[in-house]
Amino acid sequence: MNEKDMYTPDELRAETQPVPGKESRMNPEPIYDYPEKKGTGRLKSKTAIITGGDSGIGRAVAVAYAKEGCNVVIVYNIADDDANETKRVVESYGGKALLIKGDIGESSFCNAVVEKTLNEFGGIDILVNNAAEQHMQKSIEDITDEQLLRTFKTNIFSMFYLTRAALPHMKEGSTIINTSSVTAFKGNKDLIDYSATKGAVTAFTRSLSENLAGRKIRVNQVAPGPIWTPLIVSTLDETTIQNFGKDTPLGRPGQPVELAEAYVYLASSDSSYMTGQTIHINGGSIING
Repeated sequence: MNEKDMYTPDELRAETQPVPGKESRMNPEPIYDYPEKKGTGRLKSKTAIITGGDSGIGRAVAVAYAKEGCNVVIVYNIADDDANETKRVVESYGGKALLIKGDIGESSFCNAVVEKTLNEFGGIDILVNNAAEQHMQKSIEDITDEQLLRTFKTNIFSMFYLTRAALPHMKEGSTIINTSSVTAFKGNKDLIDYSATKGAVTAFTRSLSENLAGRKIRVNQVAPGPIWTPLIVSTLDETTIQNFGKDTPLGRPGQPVELAEAYVYLASSDSSYMTGQTIHINGGSIING
């Protein structure tokens, strides 16, 4: 992977999309795979559930896991085209993929995800709680009750629901990986509710890691900075998109493929002495936490 291949802010088309945004309509499309990168079987015969696995970071993780020999369950809500494309790419690398569509903010759906995964693959080794939503508001007074509840249900309630449902079927050596955000540590004046949920994700990760250490199930998280995904073009305004990533030390947004290897590392035995920790991938912002 060469940094010269990654887009600069000037190359991003400042075009907004309706929520939830489609990767296939982004210009340029996010970079989610590095074909020259070959897998080494680190996740061979394992099964992973990935929420938000249809696009963005989730797609990059699904593809990277498939290259390492992992079965992937792609949980998504709306974007059928994106989900089917992710499934196609996973299968092109010889992986097996199951698509499950629904609202992870509902506990009954999360229970169904686990049941369908067990029926298809017989077990759960890796849980990637990745799906999220955000909505810009200039003032806390503009955040409605409906938006607040929706953001918390998608971003943190879903992690409780799905983890609770999956845990009885996860054995010693299994791993849980949550997607937090740089905003959990730095805040964001226009994403108050989103940042609050990501702070909750961090506390959830740390607390759950202590709770499950005795069962030898590891829990860690990745805290991305500005990453070029459908979430960006469907929730930020054109001015923000035009400057997306410029304020990082590296001066550009990250691409989903640049995070994928961190999720592989956390899912594999390479990280066997790591739990309750955060990997910060944010273009150089210094985070003490």
